[in-house]
This record gives sequence, C-alpha cells and structure tokens, in this order.
Amino acid sequence: MWILQRVFKNVIKTNNFALVLISIIVIGGSSLVMHLLEPATFPTVFEGLWWTMTTVTTVGYGDVSPETVAGKIFAMFLFIFGIGLIGVLIGKVVNLLSLYSKWKEHGKLTSKKTNHFIFVGWTEKTERAMSEILEENQNAQIVLIDSKKTNPCDLEIDYVQGDASEDAILLKANVLEAKSVTIFSDDLIEDASLSDGKTLLVASSVERLSKLHNKNIYTIVELRKEKSIPNFSHANVDEFVISGETASRLMAKATLYNGSTHLFSQLTSRMHGDNIYEIAADPSWITYKQAFLEILDKGATLLSNGKDLNINRRLDEKIPSGAKLYIICDKNTYESKFKAG
Repeated sequence: MWILQRVFKNVIKTNNFALVLISIIVIGGSSLVMHLLEPATFPTVFEGLWWTMTTVTTVGYGDVSPETVAGKIFAMFLFIFGIGLIGVLIGKVVNLLSLYSKWKEHGKLTSKKTNHFIFVGWTEKTERAMSEILEENQNAQIVLIDSKKTNPCDLEIDYVQGDASEDAILLKANVLEAKSVTIFSDDLIEDASLSDGKTLLVASSVERLSKLHNKNIYTIVELRKEKSIPNFSHANVDEFVISGETASRLMAKATLYNGSTHLFSQLTSRMHGDNIYEIAADPSWITYKQAFLEILDKGATLLSNGKDLNINRRLDEKIPSGAKLYIICDKNTYESKFKAG
C-alpha cells in the first residue's frame, strides 16, 4: 500500500503533457498485450482497446473478459494502476476546466475575437450600450476591459481585467483586430477634468498602438466636459459623446419643443420605433436626389452622408465614392429592403 501511495503521489505531481503521454502508452500497451496474451478472446487490438477502456473507466460491460491465467493477472495489474492513472487524468482535466473558467471570470485570458467591439470602463451606460448592440446583432463580438477583479457583466462577452492605458491589456483584448474601441467616462471620479484626463490617457494608448502597428482603430470616447475636446487633438479620436451636457441639451429641447425627447429616444434605441442605419450607395445612384427618392419609395428617409446633414439642400450634387449614407426606418424595412445579403 505504501508503494502505491508513493507511485500515485508522483503521478499526481507529473506535468499534464507527461500524464497524457503515460496514459496513452498504458492504454495502447494494455490493448496490445491483451491481444497477444489472448488472441482468441481479443482477436484484434481494437477488441483489446475496447476491453481496456471499459475497464479503466470502470464501466465494465462484462461482454468480454480474460480467460487465461496470464490474462487475468495482467487484468489485476490494470485494475490497480490503470484505473488509478485514468482517475488522476480525469481529475487533471476537470481541474484544468475549472482553472480555465476561473481565469475567464477573472479576465486573465487573451481574447481571440476579431472584428469585435471593445468597451473600456464598466458603468450602467456600458451595460446598456452592449445590450443595445446585442439586441441589434446577437452575433456581435464584444470585449470589456475594466479593473474589477471579476467580470461584472452577465452578457455573453469576453472580459479582460486591468488598466486599459497599458499596452499589454489592450493587446490582450486584441485591440489591433477590433472594429472599434469605445471608452466610457469613469463615474467613480467626481472631478470631470480628472475623469476626462483618464479617458485621454486610454485614448492616447490606443492611438499609439494603432500608429506603431499601422492599424486604423476607430475610437469613440465619452467626455464629461466639451471643453476637454481640444486636449484630444493628437489622439485622433473619431467621435466624442458629451455625457452630462448632452442630457442638458435634450432637457432644453424637451422644454422648448414638448415631446421631442420621444423622437431622440426612438433614434438612439434599438428597442422600439424607427432607427438609424448605414447603407451603401447603390451604383445606379448618381445624385443625392436619386438616392433620396428611391430610398423614400422603399419606406425610409435619407438622413446624411456620414456626419454631413445638409445633403437635402444639395440634392443635385453627385454622391462621392465611398459615401456612408444613413437612413431612418423601422427594422423590418431595413432588413427586407436595404440589408445586404
């Protein structure tokens, strides 16, 4: 018994690769030995493998068993060492799966996602934004970066724990293959300038990596103060969202034009009403007027080309190549008449 304890203690300490290799050798060797010892009972090596697997996994169907003394002696050896070895192997596998789950929950794994959305900073706004995206596209790939010890989100996403201003953390989120990076303002920092400063630090890190690896990373940042925008001039940020000031402007609009917030709610939420969608310009459209009329005929309204909202006053102008046309319509209209594929 003492010898067996020593043997199994050493087996448990064996590294995983060696343990798998030993298990394969024991199972393969036992299959061959049983075939050689009892060719009548085990006419092929596969028959020996079948018996070996049912034995070491303790299934024991009993449909076939050794009949000779030599075969039975070898079977007793396999009962003791083979079953113990497979038990240790299964325990190792379960432990690895548990460890993988723990690392994933604690954000220690490197994300392999590509063409994904990266969100930096966990707040209620982050959760709502991710939910909106998944509501629109259930297959959307999302990675969250935050400093919390465990994944704070219940959605099906990848979590990376750490400081998003560090290159190693951004690379862990596979930032170079990301579709976009959205940086949320830190609500835990009371001072708006300090909060925007932290956002600037993360945006600068993203920009540095994009230049270093010659990648174009689309970056969206949330700011607390509009006056902070000039500080981002070197960071090549694509879009700014002013959190508090945007809410103030919406409140002012609602005061002046009662009910106007319902319009903004529809346009900014995928949950109900009409939404804004991006479409590619049809090759047959020469001018904005042609596009406007055909889009209108399909039940939608042409809103802009990118951020250019005054195209309705320039309908006779030609649509430039690479135009990003935005339309307003309901989900069914978009999917049936505009969505590619």
